[in-house]
Amino acid sequence: MQGLTTEGALGDFVVTHPLDPEDRVVTNTSRAIALPMKGVSAGIEAREPFDAMMERILPRDDVTFEPDTVGGVPGLWVHPAHARSDEAILHLHAGWFNLGSAKAFRHLVGHIAARVGASAFIPDYRLAPEHPFPAAVDDVLACYRGLDERGIRRIAVTGDSAGGNLALILAACVGADSADSVSDDAVLVGVAALSPVTDLTLSGETYLTRADADPYFTLPQVAQLVRSYLGSADPTFPLASALHAPVSGLPPVRIHVGDDEVLLDDSRSYVERAVAAGTDARLDVWLGMPHGFAGSIGRLKASAQALDAIGMFLTEQLLAAAGPHSAR
Repeated sequence: MQGLTTEGALGDFVVTHPLDPEDRVVTNTSRAIALPMKGVSAGIEAREPFDAMMERILPRDDVTFEPDTVGGVPGLWVHPAHARSDEAILHLHAGWFNLGSAKAFRHLVGHIAARVGASAFIPDYRLAPEHPFPAAVDDVLACYRGLDERGIRRIAVTGDSAGGNLALILAACVGADSADSVSDDAVLVGVAALSPVTDLTLSGETYLTRADADPYFTLPQVAQLVRSYLGSADPTFPLASALHAPVSGLPPVRIHVGDDEVLLDDSRSYVERAVAAGTDARLDVWLGMPHGFAGSIGRLKASAQALDAIGMFLTEQLLAAAGPHSAR
């Protein structure tokens, strides 16, 4: 991967990607547009405009969509042109646990599914404040069990932002000693997360050091959304914050995050803890990139590069789990 450098306390486990000059122009324009809305309260009234924003992600013409219910959880399948019947991606969408829908995220997931060559299911897990913690976690676990019950033997999990937190918590549940209660036969081959929210105590230093650089979020705004989700639950509870969940026995983990995000430390801290526990984990930091940059496919070079890296990682993990006689 030409032009990359490793730095920071994690050494070889962190890769820093330079900012492309053309991407700088795009992000500067986007930042100017977004700043007037920075920190604005995002309650349930924001659901429709949030979904409309995600719907604008460049669609692919080589994927199809199919509504379904898996493990009792409604959602949407994203099918690439050719996919193996015994493997799948489970994608957990963003929205700070309060916003988002499977339909709105279908185009983003279409780019992942097409790169991997595997069908992806996006569950419409229950949202706060109507359904506070642990409703979303319960739905994610039920959906994973549902995939197993359908005979899907190899599962890769992806998630962005709040969905990244749910993806990593799911991995911890599957990797725990009680994994038999989660799934009987399916193998979780790997986890890829985009800018995951891993620490609901909101104690990362980058909430301060990236406060000006982040064009979208402020600490008071985020704290309100997290309170809506957690209610009276302890943010350090392992099923609430991935940073406080077990990190041993996990499958390989890859995390991508923008350097201009208040959530940067959520990714750094999680990967540092995972590596220390012996997990195959890596963090890709994209200089100059804001939260959600992977959705700017067709506009940002970094978006395509990050999705390419995730696609290659998940493809390798699924093929390795299928064994030497697998074929595409």
